Amino acid sequence: MKKFFEDIKKDIKFKSAGPGKKLEDDTSTKPEVRPSSSAVKKTHHTPTEGAQRAGAAALARIEQQSRLKVHTSQDHIRNQVRRELEAEAAALAINEKAAAGEGSYVPTKDHTCLSVSGVYFTCPLTGATLSKSERDSHVKEAIIMRFEEDAVEASVMMIHTFNKDREKVKAAVDIISKYVENICKNPTEEKYRKIKVNNKVFQEKVRCVEGSREFLLALGFTSTMFPIEGQDEEEEFLVLPEQSPDALELMKERRDRLQRGEPVRAQLDRQPQAFAPSSNAQRFELPSEFYNLTAEELKREQQQRSDLVEKNAMLRTKAMREKEEQRERRKYNYTLLRIRLPDGNILQGTFYTWDRLSVLFGFVRDSLVDGWQPFDLFAPGGQKLVESEDVALAESNLVPAALLTFAWDEAVQADIAAAGGRSPTLLKPELLETIEQLN
Repeated sequence: MKKFFEDIKKDIKFKSAGPGKKLEDDTSTKPEVRPSSSAVKKTHHTPTEGAQRAGAAALARIEQQSRLKVHTSQDHIRNQVRRELEAEAAALAINEKAAAGEGSYVPTKDHTCLSVSGVYFTCPLTGATLSKSERDSHVKEAIIMRFEEDAVEASVMMIHTFNKDREKVKAAVDIISKYVENICKNPTEEKYRKIKVNNKVFQEKVRCVEGSREFLLALGFTSTMFPIEGQDEEEEFLVLPEQSPDALELMKERRDRLQRGEPVRAQLDRQPQAFAPSSNAQRFELPSEFYNLTAEELKREQQQRSDLVEKNAMLRTKAMREKEEQRERRKYNYTLLRIRLPDGNILQGTFYTWDRLSVLFGFVRDSLVDGWQPFDLFAPGGQKLVESEDVALAESNLVPAALLTFAWDEAVQADIAAAGGRSPTLLKPELLETIEQLN
């Protein structure tokens, strides 16, 4: 069998070598070039050493697959080998460029063949659907626009969203809260209503946190310059006019809003999609956004693929296998899950790898007409999944993609049938209206 695949590889190289020549022909004479029937000519490059290794890995995979499909035709195998060789060589070239800083990693397959076009998010402030690259900038812009409506709310959002260091945010919030507490306890004391901007504590703990100055201004502080005693220079203070009792109560309420603030995060758009019954349900082609790898890591992984067959043949302990599976799951930020329903239709959604099983069950329930009825989900291999707030999708081996099986609770369905009820329509109309065919 190995010799058979080596012959295929030689046959492919022979066909791509170009027109033949006789030994006695003058090599200095250029061969006649016939015009191609196609509008665009393809240039064949000599495979690099890395591409050859990638090709060997592809042949090894095809050889493994052929053992399971002994009735596959030779033409089909040749086409499969050719596709694998082209894909592996293209992926290696792209990843080498990415590692050299000349580009970024992209999927090895054409975008039209991907199971999902990408990872998308929904802005909680505007409702806009965003790509991963648009997400952060759009959320920031939406928060800035909120200043026209509510400066306090917008500044609270800035503090909790724009600053990634949660410890610094907490320190700034605590100091600002102390400012408000002192003012409310001593409303007539001017010293508590003046903040020296050049003060060391203010500079190191408050000013460095984006949005903190905007919050103080929203409370009513104004920037005022005061002369420095004994000098011709001035320095900046934030000054709050004396407040009425009602204004002091409002200031306390705004302080509480600051303390309760949470980061504004774009929500993952699960992109629910229904597909008609298909034998391609177990085929997944994921876009680059699903990966949690650097370009260098992707290149190294590509180079190590040639060792895959030998590695799988090694005798490994259960602990070794589990450790390797955990490392494999950490390569991904997202997972694409499909659920095959009793009528053959397929429901698809995108999830974080750390989403809990309860999130998956909720997604399925929200997609059904009769989601109130109990149902079961089974992982590949027949393992029954239990709806849980504690178990993540990655921990259930549902990363980076998986095809699950849906089943109604048999006892409940028996009761419905005994009462003369009909089998429920499964997916909601809005999903069935956009049902597609899997490629």
